[in-house]
This record gives sequence, structure tokens and C-alpha cells, in this order.
Amino acid sequence: MTGQFLAELVLPGELGSVRVARHCVKIILTAAGHQDVTDVQLVVTELVANAVQHSISGLAGGLITLDVRSIGDQLARIDVMDDGGLTVPRIRRSHTLDCSGRGLHLVAETALRWGVGDNALGGRVIWAEVLTAARAPAAAPDLAEVR
Repeated sequence: MTGQFLAELVLPGELGSVRVARHCVKIILTAAGHQDVTDVQLVVTELVANAVQHSISGLAGGLITLDVRSIGDQLARIDVMDDGGLTVPRIRRSHTLDCSGRGLHLVAETALRWGVGDNALGGRVIWAEVLTAARAPAAAPDLAEVR
């Protein structure tokens, strides 16, 4: 496994776990010295929601496990493990009016790297590595050049 292990969260496979996962990951990474965890929270939201909606973990009694790791002080790794499912997670092509199907696209755009694999218990793991360095503030427009 890559990085320094910070925490493991085991949550019920229900949509309410998405909020809990976001909150806990923010606290864990902030306590470990990471400055900007907003992108990590977005990735956690998408990966946990997908695990609930598209895996066996979303059935009654199912569980989702998150491992939180620190790779230095500017990169976090999140592993989301579920009980597997009938489909393989992949980026879908969504149409303008679709209400879903953009989660892994967001993960791919936000994370430096991400991937999908099988875990030792017969389920799957989706992982992502996300920058946590503080972002530079957006430059204010030069009003002298705005006409």
C-alpha cells in the first residue's frame, strides 16, 4: 500500500454514509496537516455514493470501508472497498439531460491518479490520489484593462 496509514472507516452501505465519510476524511486529513481537502471530499462523495448505489454493499447489512492515507503532506490516497457488484466501475458517457453517470468522470478530473481492483475478500477497491496543497487565490482582474 502507498503512503502513511491514517485511518480506516467502516460504514453502513447507505447514502447517509456519504456525509459521514466526507466529514471524517476532512477531520483526519486536516489533523495530519493537509491544507486543502475540498477535492478529496468530492472524490470521497463520488466513490462512496457509487459503492452504495452500484455494489452489493448497498444491500441490507452491507458495509463500505475507507482507508485514508497520507503521501507526504500534499497528497492523500483514499481507498473505498465494497462487496463487489455485477458491473465494473468505469467512466460513462453522459448526455446533457442525464441526472447521473458523471461520478467517475469527476474523480478522473479531480484525482492525480485513480484505479479499480479486486480486494482479498472478493470485493473491489476503488482508489484515488488527490492533491491537498493549499490553492493559490484566484487573481483579481486588472480593472484598468476591463472596458
